[in-house]
Parts: sequence; C-alpha cells; structure tokens
Amino acid sequence: MDIMMAQNTTISVNIGAVLDLENPAAKMWLSCINMALSDFYVTHSQFQTRLVLHTRDSMGDVVGAAAAALDLIKNEQVQAILGPNASMQANFVIDLGEKAQVPIISFSASSPSLTSNRKPYFFRAAQNDSTQVNAISAIVQAFGWRAAVPIYVDNEYGKGVIPYLTDALQAIDTRIPYRCVISPAATDDEIVEELTS
Repeated sequence: MDIMMAQNTTISVNIGAVLDLENPAAKMWLSCINMALSDFYVTHSQFQTRLVLHTRDSMGDVVGAAAAALDLIKNEQVQAILGPNASMQANFVIDLGEKAQVPIISFSASSPSLTSNRKPYFFRAAQNDSTQVNAISAIVQAFGWRAAVPIYVDNEYGKGVIPYLTDALQAIDTRIPYRCVISPAATDDEIVEELTS
C-alpha cells in the first residue's frame, strides 16, 4: 500500500520568474509560460514532478530585479530563475545565481557582454545582439560608405555590441572616425545637440 501511495505523490519543484510586470511583452510571456505548463501537465499526466512558478516584479530596474531574484532564492528556494527582461538587469541576477548556484535562464537578455562561457549558471535562450553586426556591415558595404559613426546608448547593452560592430566594419575597410555615445538619461535636446555637433 505504501508503494501505491508513493507512486501517486507529486514532487514540486520551485521555479522563479523575474519580469517587469508593467511591460506588456512580459505579461504575454508570463501568460505563455503558465499556458505551456498547464498544457504539458494535461497531456503528460504520468509525470509526478510539477514545476511551481513563483513570479516577482523587477519593476523595470536593476535593483528591483536583483531584489526579486534574491527573494526567490532565499524565501521560495527556487531551483532556477527565468528572466529578467533586460540585459542590464540580467547581469546582476546572473551574479546572484552564480553565488547561490541557481541557474538563470534568460529568453530576452541579448547583450553580447552576457556570455554563458564565463558564467556556468547562465543560459541564454535569446539571440546574441552581436549577430546583428554582419547585417549592419553589409548595409554599410552595399552603400559603399568608407566611414561610419556608431550611435549607441551609454549602458552595458550599448557598449556590449560596439566591439563586434567595430570588428565587422574594419573587416570591410570602413573606418570609425567617432563614436556617438548617448546617455540613457539624455533629453531630446541633448540628443539633437550630440547628433548635430
């Protein structure tokens, strides 16, 4: 009789999700994750292990994402964390995951500076942004431009792709006389001034 009871026992595995819940895309992702879990267990009822999703709001910033991940690790004892949405948030969450030995699986963080090679507990399920540089260099080459000025946001996301873009442009003999770096907090007037100077 104990064997029969053991066979019917479900095993819960806590999984965390750190998402910016004000972001419509994140709301859609969360809905899709919940539907996928539901559909899987309906069609595979023989599995006794159940993933239990615990969601936390990153509030759209780095500190919020780190606090959410820390809460999931300490209070929910999650075995893995999905998210967060943004590359800058992911960088901090990845460090927390490393320390706690909790895998971080990001389906939207795409900065080239986030690499799985250096972080064994980080898994990227999104295309790395450095894959875009060949398309950009092909456009520059098609127009025959001999020089190009990269314009990018002064954050980890913007800085992360620049080395790859520089290499791709140098490969087609296009020089970069200047880099236009825009502060994330720049006003419209400051952006116009930077672009016209």
